[in-house]
Amino acid sequence: MLTPKSTYRLQIRSEFDLHRAAALVPYLHDLGVDWVYLSPILTAEKGSGHGYDVTDPTTVDPDRGGPDGLAALSEAARAAGLGVLVDIVPNHMGIETPADNAWWWQLLKEGRGSRMAEAFDVDWDANDGRLRVPVLGDGDTELEQLAVVDGELRYYDNRFPIADGTAHPGDTGAQVHARQHYELVNWRRADAELNYRRFFGVNTLAGLRVEVPWVFQESHSEVKRWFDEGLVDGLRIDHPDGLADPKGYLEDLRTLTGGAYVLVEKILEPGEKLPTDWATEGTTGYDALADIDRLFTDPAGEHELTQSVPVAPFHEMIHGTKRGITDGILRSEVLRLARLVPSDAGLDADAAADAIAELLTCFPVYRSYLPGGAEYLADAVRDAQVRRPDLADTLTALHPLLNPFLEGEGQLTELAQRFQQTSGMVMAKGVEDTAFYRYSRLVSLNEVGADPSIFSIDPLELHRRLLERQAGSPLAMTTLSTHDTKRSEDTRSRISVLSELAGEWTGLLDQLEDLAPIKDRTFAPLLWQSLIGAWPLSRERAHAYAEKASREADASTHWTAPDEGFERGMHAAVDAAFDDDAVASLISGLVARIRQAGWSNSIGLKLLQLTMPGVPDVYQGTEFWDTSLVDPDNRREVDYDARRQVLTDIDFGALPPVGEDAHAKLLVVSRALRLRRDRPELFTGYTAITPSGAAADHVFAFDRGGAITLITRLPYGLAQGEGWGDTTLELPAGRYTCALTGASVSGGTVRAADLFSTFPAALLIQEDAA
Repeated sequence: MLTPKSTYRLQIRSEFDLHRAAALVPYLHDLGVDWVYLSPILTAEKGSGHGYDVTDPTTVDPDRGGPDGLAALSEAARAAGLGVLVDIVPNHMGIETPADNAWWWQLLKEGRGSRMAEAFDVDWDANDGRLRVPVLGDGDTELEQLAVVDGELRYYDNRFPIADGTAHPGDTGAQVHARQHYELVNWRRADAELNYRRFFGVNTLAGLRVEVPWVFQESHSEVKRWFDEGLVDGLRIDHPDGLADPKGYLEDLRTLTGGAYVLVEKILEPGEKLPTDWATEGTTGYDALADIDRLFTDPAGEHELTQSVPVAPFHEMIHGTKRGITDGILRSEVLRLARLVPSDAGLDADAAADAIAELLTCFPVYRSYLPGGAEYLADAVRDAQVRRPDLADTLTALHPLLNPFLEGEGQLTELAQRFQQTSGMVMAKGVEDTAFYRYSRLVSLNEVGADPSIFSIDPLELHRRLLERQAGSPLAMTTLSTHDTKRSEDTRSRISVLSELAGEWTGLLDQLEDLAPIKDRTFAPLLWQSLIGAWPLSRERAHAYAEKASREADASTHWTAPDEGFERGMHAAVDAAFDDDAVASLISGLVARIRQAGWSNSIGLKLLQLTMPGVPDVYQGTEFWDTSLVDPDNRREVDYDARRQVLTDIDFGALPPVGEDAHAKLLVVSRALRLRRDRPELFTGYTAITPSGAAADHVFAFDRGGAITLITRLPYGLAQGEGWGDTTLELPAGRYTCALTGASVSGGTVRAADLFSTFPAALLIQEDAA
C-alpha cells in the first residue's frame, strides 16, 4: 500500500478545476508536498462550491474538469512523483435539482416499485406510499401553481417527473400531482414530516443505502475505474457515521481499491478511540487539531474568561441544544425511530418518541457501532433517567431494543441500526452547528472535533498523546485548517493569545458593548473575537460572517425566522468597527498588541503539526497567513503566483522575518514538508525533550529520530516577562543544522535564547545521523 508523507488539500470547483490543479503540481512539488488531496470531483449540483452534493456518482464532474481533467492531474502528479488522494461522499446524493440526478428522478417517477427504492432510504409506510418533497412555499394555494409542461410537472423553476399513465388532457397540475408517487409539501413541514433520510437536516441531500451490494457497486463504479487505471492512490471518506455499517463499507472499499490508503472523516470525542477493526489508516485529523490548539492557550486565563460570559457550562448547554435539534429539524428522524418500536413492547407512542429524543440528546459520542460502543448507550440511558425520571420505565424498556446484544447473542435490528445513524446527526447539529456559536469564552477552542470545555493541554499531556499517536496511528492525518473549520489556523492562533491577557480582553469587551451594542452578551464575544482574529478583513466578509454565525447560534435570531431588529443592531455594530473611530481604535489597538504573538503561535503550531507523528495536511493557501472564517469564506481564491515567487526567493537564500507578509510561514511549511518527504528516516520515532529554567513552560520540543522540533508557546506572556533568561534544553549529542535559519547547533545543553534568537521556532536536522 502506498502511503503519503504529507498532503495538500485543493478545493476543486468550476473556477479552479482539475486542469488548473494539474498546472499547480510543479509548485506543490517544489513546496515539498508528497500527495495532492482533492475535494469531491464526482458530478455535483451545478454551481456547487464544495462538491458534497453529488448528483451522478458515475462520472467526474464536467464543471470540475471531467475525466480529462483527472487524467491530466494524475499524469502531472505521477511525473512529479506525487500521489493523489480524493474525497468521496458515500452517505448521500444531491437532489436539489431532480432532473440532474437520474437516480432520484427515477425514484420520483416510479415510486416504491422502482429499483431505486432500494438505493434511497425512504420510509414509504409513513405517507401511504408517497415520498414527501418539501419545496412548496407558504400559502394555501401553492398547489395551484403546479402545471404540466413538456411531459413534466413544474412548480415555478422546479421540475418533477410524471409517472406513466397519470396525466390526462384537461387535468390541472394539482390533479396530476395527486396521482404521483411523491407529494410536494410546504418546506416548513420537512422537520417533522419528511420520510426520507437526509444528511443532517439538509433537505436537498438524500441518504444513500450503500450497504446494499448493487448500490455500493454502481455508486462506486467511477471510483473503481480510478484505481483500475492507476489514476488515484487513496481516498478520504466523508461522514462514515451516516452509513448503516461503516465497518462493512470500509471492508468493501478495501476490496474495490485493492487495499489503498483510506482515511475517514470521523469525529472522536475526548477519550474515544477509532474502532480498531475498521479498514482505515485513521481519521482526517480533527482530533490532532484539538490537541495542538490547546497547547497554545494559557490555563491562567480560563477562570476569568469563563466568568466573563453568561453561558451555562458547556455540557449542560449542549443538552439543551441537542434536545432542540431532536425536537426541531430532526423531529422526523425521531418519529421514524419511534415507529420502529415493536408494538409488543407495550410502549406509549408519544412516550417512546420523547424517550428516544432524550437518549439521542444524552448520547455522549457521535455514535456506537454495535456490539462495539454499547457502553455509550448505557451511559445515555442512565443520564436520561436522571434528567427525565418520568420516562425511567420507557427508557429501561427501550435499552434492549436499541442494543439487541445487551444479553449476549443478538442481531442488529433496523431500530438499533437507525438509532446509531441518527445519534451522529444530533451531535453534529446540536454541538458543532449550534453550541459552538453560543459558547463564547474563547472561540479558538470551538472547532470541529474539539470539546470547548477543555481549555488547555499542558506539554506533558501533549507529549503523552503524541507518543500514543506514533505507536497507534502513525498514518492518520493531522490538520489545522479544512473546508469545515469554523476559523482557520491563523485566525485561531491570534484569538488564543487572548487567553494570555484575559483581564484586558474582558474589559475591552465591556467597552465594545457600550460603544457598539450587539444586545446578546453571549453572542457578542464570539463575534468580536472572530473579527479580531481575522482583522483586517473586508466589510463584506465581516457582515456575511456575523449573519451566518448569529443564525447558527439560533438564539437571538434564526435561519427560518430572522429577527430583523436584532440583526439590524448587530450589523450596525459591525459597521462601527469600520466607521466609528472609537470602536475601530479599540479593535486595531488590541490587534496591534497581539499580532506578533499570534504570528508566533501560527509558526509554532504549524511546525508542530508538520513534524509530529501522523500525515500532515496543508489546506490550500495556508502556507501564507490565512485568516479565514467559516465556509464559504475559507474557499476563497488563492494567489499561487505570489506564493511561487516567495518560494523562489527563499530558495535563493532569503530569510524572511516573522511579519505581515507571511513569507516566514511559507519558509516553515516548505522546509518541513521537504524534510519529511526527502529524509523520512529522520521521522521514525518520538522522544520528548524537556526544557529547564524560568521560562520552561514557554517551550515545547521533541525529537522524531534525527529531526528535532522546538517551538515557542504562550509568547505574549514571555514577551511581557523577563524573556528566556536561563531556560535551556538538553539536546541529544551530535551536530545539527536548523532547516529554517541555516544556523549550526551542537548537541548538549543549549540556551533557549540562542535557539529562538531569530525565529520563534527551530527545526534541527542531525547532520551526523547514521
